[in-house]
Amino acid sequence: MQTNLADFIKDTPQGREAEAILRKCVHCGFCTATCPTYQLLGDELDGPRGRIYLMKQVLEGAPATAKTQLHLDRCLTCRSCETTCPSGVQYGRLLDIGRAIVDKQVGRGPVEAVKRKALRAVIPHPSRFSPLLNLGQRLQPALFGALKRKVPPPARTSAWPARAHVRKMLVLDGCVQPILSPNTNAAAARVLDRLGITLIRAAQAGCCGAISYHLNAQDEGLGYMRRNIDAWWPYLQQGAEAIVMTASGCGAMVAEYGHLLAHDTAYAEKAARVSALMKDVSEIIAAEQARVMALSLHASRLAPHRVAFHPPCSLQHGLKLKGTVETLLADFGFDLSPVPDAHLCCGSAGTYSILQPELSQRLLKNKLAALTSGAPAAIVTANIGCQSHLQTATGLPVMHWIEALDARLD
Repeated sequence: MQTNLADFIKDTPQGREAEAILRKCVHCGFCTATCPTYQLLGDELDGPRGRIYLMKQVLEGAPATAKTQLHLDRCLTCRSCETTCPSGVQYGRLLDIGRAIVDKQVGRGPVEAVKRKALRAVIPHPSRFSPLLNLGQRLQPALFGALKRKVPPPARTSAWPARAHVRKMLVLDGCVQPILSPNTNAAAARVLDRLGITLIRAAQAGCCGAISYHLNAQDEGLGYMRRNIDAWWPYLQQGAEAIVMTASGCGAMVAEYGHLLAHDTAYAEKAARVSALMKDVSEIIAAEQARVMALSLHASRLAPHRVAFHPPCSLQHGLKLKGTVETLLADFGFDLSPVPDAHLCCGSAGTYSILQPELSQRLLKNKLAALTSGAPAAIVTANIGCQSHLQTATGLPVMHWIEALDARLD
């Protein structure tokens, strides 16, 4: 695609990156076939190719409009288009650049601005999120409709292993997962403990930065990234082997630290190392699979537990780990029910379910129909956002797959 970027952007790092991405696009349209919003709305401007044209116009100097902003807002950033694209167009990175410019030109109405600021002020901060959730849980009997369904019951907690091993890995607690599903990281710690690996939580690490960064508070998001690097760095210097992610959405963000901080002379080298050491928990288990299988011989004689696996977009499209968890589950004796259109988003997508509720609910309905079509006894996934979102609309238990594996190994 030929480009002629405007003076305000062309000689900046963002402009050079955007131009390189745009030049890879050959307008083939393969991306529209796997775009969830295009499938729902049938509008070229609500698919990747159309959004790329909109961003190209703005980058070349055309004024952004509220209509441009609307079509960009409707994007889930699921990155399914990246998996489909034969030319390797990094659409997600272009979208971050384009959204920031469009928001700066168009602005936000007072209601929308307050909503987005409130999300950034609450979700990344467990000390704020937890009391609000507790209040919602106490008031739940008086709530009704969609609001009642969105408030989860109090989460069960479980013990972390007490043993210390020579092999050590870091794990990111994140922001909402320790509150909504504290058993996830505890289960991961127990599985890895069986393998002689200790999981360490760095006290000062927290939100990965995705919430702020993808809501166009990019400097704020970069601040979270630098804080996490500072929290992890002493452990990495002491020999921690990896930074384990049990939320694939956070994993996809940490994988970008090296790129996003490449121009920060104080953090570029550290950020690159952090991104290189980031591993989804499925990668750790796959690397140690033979040892885990030896531990689970007694469990493999049990009747297979029929589950449906929902691969989060951040896992299959962001981290490019499509099929990894499914293979592990099958190897460990789980009976995987078929899931049509497994590449499509469930509609959670960070804050999307709050900011685009109508589209999110349509995607959720379609996803649950696909997940339950094979009559599973439970749904397992790999990201807290998907887990919480799916649980709002089904009576089936929804959990992280590492919890199911941990229970299988008991």
